[in-house]
Amino acid sequence: MENQELIKTVTQKAEQWLSPAYNAETQKEVRRMLANDDKTELIESFYKDLEFGTGGLRGIMGSGSNRMNIYTVGAATQGLSNYLNANFKDLKQISVVVGHDCRNNSRLFAEISADIFSANGIKVYLFENLRPTPEISFAIRNLGCQSGIILTASHNPKEYNGYKAYWDDGAQVLAPHDKGIIDEVSKVKATDIKFEGNKELIEIIGEEMDQKFLQAVKTISIDPEVIARHKDLKIVYTPIHGTGVVLIPRALKMWGFENIIDVPEQNVISGNFPTVESPNPEVGSALAMAIAKAKETDAELVMASDPDADRVGMACKDDKGEWVLINGNQTCMMFLYYILTQYKKLGKLKGNEFCVKTIVTTELIKKIADKNGIPMLDTYTGFKWIAREVRLLEGKKKYIGGGEESYGFMAEDFCRDKDAVSACCLLAEIVAWAKDNGNTIYQLLQDIYVEYGFSKEKGISVVKKGKSGAEEISAMMTNFRNNGPKEIAGSKVVVVKDYQTLEQTNCDGKVTKLDMPDTSNVLQYFTEDGTKVSVRPSGTEPKIKFYIEVKGDMASRAEFDAADARAEDKIQAVMKSLGI
Repeated sequence: MENQELIKTVTQKAEQWLSPAYNAETQKEVRRMLANDDKTELIESFYKDLEFGTGGLRGIMGSGSNRMNIYTVGAATQGLSNYLNANFKDLKQISVVVGHDCRNNSRLFAEISADIFSANGIKVYLFENLRPTPEISFAIRNLGCQSGIILTASHNPKEYNGYKAYWDDGAQVLAPHDKGIIDEVSKVKATDIKFEGNKELIEIIGEEMDQKFLQAVKTISIDPEVIARHKDLKIVYTPIHGTGVVLIPRALKMWGFENIIDVPEQNVISGNFPTVESPNPEVGSALAMAIAKAKETDAELVMASDPDADRVGMACKDDKGEWVLINGNQTCMMFLYYILTQYKKLGKLKGNEFCVKTIVTTELIKKIADKNGIPMLDTYTGFKWIAREVRLLEGKKKYIGGGEESYGFMAEDFCRDKDAVSACCLLAEIVAWAKDNGNTIYQLLQDIYVEYGFSKEKGISVVKKGKSGAEEISAMMTNFRNNGPKEIAGSKVVVVKDYQTLEQTNCDGKVTKLDMPDTSNVLQYFTEDGTKVSVRPSGTEPKIKFYIEVKGDMASRAEFDAADARAEDKIQAVMKSLGI
């Protein structure tokens, strides 16, 4: 009976998409779904509206209210236009930047968005072609715009697309503007969308902005001399069919690296990502072709950026000469270790610097910052929160780096989102620096563990698709919240942090408030032996995520494999305790 009610509801909703407000192609697709005896596709396409959330839009492309299409994108842009016109009504000319990645329909959605902004009297700077997400952030700041968007679904599968909205500081939108925009978007009907653009208000931008961005990225280099000494460093880089191909090889050469080796098959720009199962540099298989090229050319470093070039994955040779993947926690740790060590050595630390990490990122990074006397701030997952800290401390303290476990790092403040362009360049410089000191990047990683203690992290994503999956994820979070573990892998839970209630509960029952800018559906468990477990539903994908971190000891490089094996056993025990 319940299923019949749902089918009736989605059928009524779908029939509204047969009105003249929707084009013939859309109406044809909706009729096909309505006529199909199997109502699964109809239900998934219409059971809810694709929500414009605090991260914008992200969803599977197709016809329907729960899909990415010209109407859901159009409603988002019309709502954002309405909000901008209300909030900046005293400005002579409101302006925005519009960019996009390599995905199917990204250019179409970008051009339609540009038309809608311009039809609402807003000046649009539209990139001539695909560009990295961080350059969109940079351009908003450089051009003095009030907002901007990029059409991208980051590292999601090829069926997805997305829409990220930025504010005038170049960061993704935060309170109170996020909720204000959401309210405006929710009011928009298809008939309200102004699709007929004003071409006089649309300006195409490209190479000139590229050069400004690349010049800014070059200023991040800490030790150009070490690069000059190792300019022939063999680096294999792949954009995995995405936007990194536009700028990252150019940026590396501007920094002084002359031996950049590409993977020609993956330089092909394609939203179908034909050479990989997933265009996600967190997934080892995405780097397989690059690693094969590295073996063929005897390279020293492999780097891969995701489709919108805001994340970087890397691989290097271990002490046995085998190619191994370096995870996001490890790269973030090396970035901050290098920045802090070099700043200290070169006398660049003035006492007003700060770093930022997210709450699910390894705690080992905080130990590095603490030892160097640099405050390490904790934020929620997502670089909009890191950017918020940069904005709050602007003019008071100097930001010198921040990152998260999911392969993102932001080494600069002229851009306010994670940036694979600067991260790839800085990573190459770190490899050159290690080599200058007679070490490999792998040995550098081992030395950090020897100095600060061993740590191993593992992220597990449990995918639950569709309406039933969303309900299951919600039930799992409720169960963890109400019946959380008292011990994990034999170690007593001593602290529980619930970011939805903003309460920290100690094992003695003492409850204190967590100082965070907003609530978030995240739970964290800390045990006596230093294990940390974080649980959160993804804000952009149909999955619930578990982040596990365990501690260990490592007195020398030679003990790395044993420390790693012990930690892996501990992680398996933690997973068993959690039932995952």
